[in-house]
Amino acid sequence: MTEITAELVKKLRLRTGAGFMECKRALIEENGDIELSIDNLRKSGKMQALKKLKNITNQGLILSNVHNNFGVMVELNCQTDFVAKDHLFISLGDEIIATALSKGIEKMDDINNYFEAKITELIVKFGENIKITRFITINGENIYSYVHSGRIGVLVSANNLNQDILKNIAMHIAASKPEYINPNEVSKSLFEREYNIQLQLVKNYKKSAHISKKIVDGRMNKFVNSISLIGQNFIIEPHKTVGQVLNENNGSIISFIRFEIGEEVNKNIN
Repeated sequence: MTEITAELVKKLRLRTGAGFMECKRALIEENGDIELSIDNLRKSGKMQALKKLKNITNQGLILSNVHNNFGVMVELNCQTDFVAKDHLFISLGDEIIATALSKGIEKMDDINNYFEAKITELIVKFGENIKITRFITINGENIYSYVHSGRIGVLVSANNLNQDILKNIAMHIAASKPEYINPNEVSKSLFEREYNIQLQLVKNYKKSAHISKKIVDGRMNKFVNSISLIGQNFIIEPHKTVGQVLNENNGSIISFIRFEIGEEVNKNIN
């Protein structure tokens, strides 16, 4: 039987990131064979990882990039800010983006399957849940990807806009959180909910029906513009709306996607 030395345990730990006692156990069970011990740890690690999968993950990173008219964005989550800043976690996120771009992966299931083993290994190493919460792609000839401090990410597709203007609009989307492109896209249910609230508020003013209607209409116009990209004041030039900037440049926005770290997880918790 092979002697399980401290040096052998150290070697396995460097290869796997697993704890001392877990490495020693695997080496004993596999008679000192490093490669078999790695398989052993992965098998037992899978079981350990499953125990972590119910833990809440509202920290992590947003990563995004564009290559050959193909844009990718991912939200990779963990439980603590400590892990989110670790180079192994960051490297995993970078690898997910690079792989999706190089292989043209467009489906969440496919990217999860591709990285299942690596994610499991990191769960075992860090002792906390790690998961790909959101994965989205976008195609087009005029795309821009913007990430702010790893916390907010934007993918935007446009017509006839140069990269400088598109970058500024992506930054605007990151900062201003529009929910729609145009005011007329605001959902009927959301519009009616806000309308009923404003109607109730105006009743307290005891104005005539005509004046009350004008007040409500004005507030509703302001409301739909505040949540629509083209109706918002442009953060770079606040005296203009995004719509005015687009018109000045003969451009338009086809679609946009905005991720903010933890928003989906926190929404489900609430």
